[in-house]
Amino acid sequence: MAPRKFTPSPKSTLPFKTGNREKRQKLHIIRKKALDNSRRDERFQRRREEDKDLSLREERLRKNIPLTLERKRVWDDVDADTGDSLGVSVDIERLKRQKVEQEEQLGTEEQHSSRDEAVEVPGSDDDRDSMIDSASDSDDPSVRPPKPLPRHKSSTERATSPTQSTTSTNLDLTPSALAARFPTLFSTPPAAPKTLITTSLNSTLHAESQLLTTLFPNSVYIPRSAHRHSHKYSVREIASFATNRAYTALLVLKEDQKKPTGLTFVHLPEGPTFHFSISNWVEGKKLPGHGRPTDHHPELILNNFRTPLGLLTAHLFRTVFPPQPDFEGRQVVTLHNQRDYIFLRRHRYIFREKRQTEKSVIGPDGKEVKGVEGIRAGLQELGPRFTMKLRRIDKGIQRESGQEWEWKGGMEKQRTKFQL
Repeated sequence: MAPRKFTPSPKSTLPFKTGNREKRQKLHIIRKKALDNSRRDERFQRRREEDKDLSLREERLRKNIPLTLERKRVWDDVDADTGDSLGVSVDIERLKRQKVEQEEQLGTEEQHSSRDEAVEVPGSDDDRDSMIDSASDSDDPSVRPPKPLPRHKSSTERATSPTQSTTSTNLDLTPSALAARFPTLFSTPPAAPKTLITTSLNSTLHAESQLLTTLFPNSVYIPRSAHRHSHKYSVREIASFATNRAYTALLVLKEDQKKPTGLTFVHLPEGPTFHFSISNWVEGKKLPGHGRPTDHHPELILNNFRTPLGLLTAHLFRTVFPPQPDFEGRQVVTLHNQRDYIFLRRHRYIFREKRQTEKSVIGPDGKEVKGVEGIRAGLQELGPRFTMKLRRIDKGIQRESGQEWEWKGGMEKQRTKFQL
């Protein structure tokens, strides 16, 4: 929230235009100190007033919501029929909510219209034409026009949640047209994952690939050789090899200057293929206070995937993790989408008693969660951590199969519009 207007002290109105450089610097320092003093006095005065009346502090904190890019996010103006394409930035939850409200409004209008037709005035036609009966009918208090229905607020009129960036992804809202285009990704129940991890040709990322086998359950790393006397297998040949051995996914780790720069997910047996770029790779042993991961299947948290493209990406990550986690391992993998960047973190949690200096758990609605007032969760990061960004989706395996969606530089020209 921007600071309120205040009246600076007379010291802050000192002249600045002078030819002497040293004197000009001194005048600037004096004016800056005067402004800082006036702002500090205003802050202390506001604190004294809020100590007397606590409602003032609550009102100020309620209005003090930072205007971030997430709150400025814009959506494409499309209807429910064209909101299933991957290149459209539309909130699926909001679109379905509007569709349900429109159906409810049409249903109520039809009920009232049928009710009005069913109401008949007693008496013959001659009696209806007489002036006496018409007057008596108009004076009858039992016959009244129906009351207007309360207008439902649209999604734009509703107050947005203060924690939009931490909204959990609801995979049940996936459009049926999207599930029909990618039936292997939306199979129910999902198959048990079995992942093959490899690298690009002449890669040196053997330690990083072994680290990915601890992140993705039921995964195996096979080095990809590029010796001059050996056969250089393509990704399509490796995918065929993995399909014959009952693998469900193929991961190819790419490198540049001996650092991970890309990760390709191939959903077996026929695709689609997702290409991600990787940045900010940090191993677990380099994290302060890190823990050691175990072989338990982790829980999966998918945050803030809201568009059709985002839901498709969320379903891809769902296929490489087992549907039933091992709760006794207390491990959780979080994939948090924010401004089209997917942040991957892995933690181990433990429940403990809340300290006196700690606050209670706050829910998405901004209120305290009932039932867990004295419980807090402690987190220990296990690693690795890295950031991904979706670049391309191929229909099958490799680029020759055609593209369902591809990132272009002009997509980021409008900073308040996101794809996921």
